[in-house]
Amino acid sequence: MNSDKIIENNKNYWNEHADLWFGTTALPVYGVRFPTEDDLHLFGDVTGKKMLEICCGSGHSLKYNAEKGAGELWGVDLSQKQLDNAAKLLKDNGYSAKLICSKMEDELDVPRDYFDYVYSIYGIGWTTDLQGTFDKIASYLKKDGIFIFSWHHTLNYCVAWSCDERKEVFEDEKLVMTKSYYDESYFKMLVHDSEIVLCNRKISTYINALAKAGFMVEQLVEESDDKSLNATGGVDPKTKKAKMLPISFCIKARKL
Repeated sequence: MNSDKIIENNKNYWNEHADLWFGTTALPVYGVRFPTEDDLHLFGDVTGKKMLEICCGSGHSLKYNAEKGAGELWGVDLSQKQLDNAAKLLKDNGYSAKLICSKMEDELDVPRDYFDYVYSIYGIGWTTDLQGTFDKIASYLKKDGIFIFSWHHTLNYCVAWSCDERKEVFEDEKLVMTKSYYDESYFKMLVHDSEIVLCNRKISTYINALAKAGFMVEQLVEESDDKSLNATGGVDPKTKKAKMLPISFCIKARKL
């Protein structure tokens, strides 16, 4: 499956299922079983800042930053249904944003060297062109601008995971490697009776692509949240897994 077909497939999924994910994994939440922005303070004071969200989804992270006093908000998503939901959410709460329906792999109709922050909450991993996407994001940011993104940790799909069953699997209560960490080929997974297509990239792939795009990594967070780490007794499989390895990760980088 080539990149255009992958993008079209995933776009159709989000247009059909946007309502099922309404408000899911949005700031202050960064990811599954992961510390929140209230814990990490990666953004700091965004008062008056120009902010662009890649894969803005239902608009809840835009709303979060509006409530924090952001000066200008832009959002991009490949799903028009997601953008319709975002526009309504923001309007209902007295906020607005410039919303663009586009895939992140394209040159976006946004200003260059303009934004203080570009961010993506559990969205950047959908790209079919990581280096190209990072290069474009760098062009949107001012010098010293901040890029923050979160996504599934590579280990999440390599250890104790079944794509066929879309759940954690254990062997004699042990976490077992079910996929090579080095395998960055695309794979299919059934979600809500529809097929999505993803690529499980190594952490080093993200770091190296950032460096090549002209970013300096300021912080890499690969942790589980305190609730999961401190859980005792008979915990659910995902919590059990989160106690032993990160399910999600987050990177804060600065444009040089």
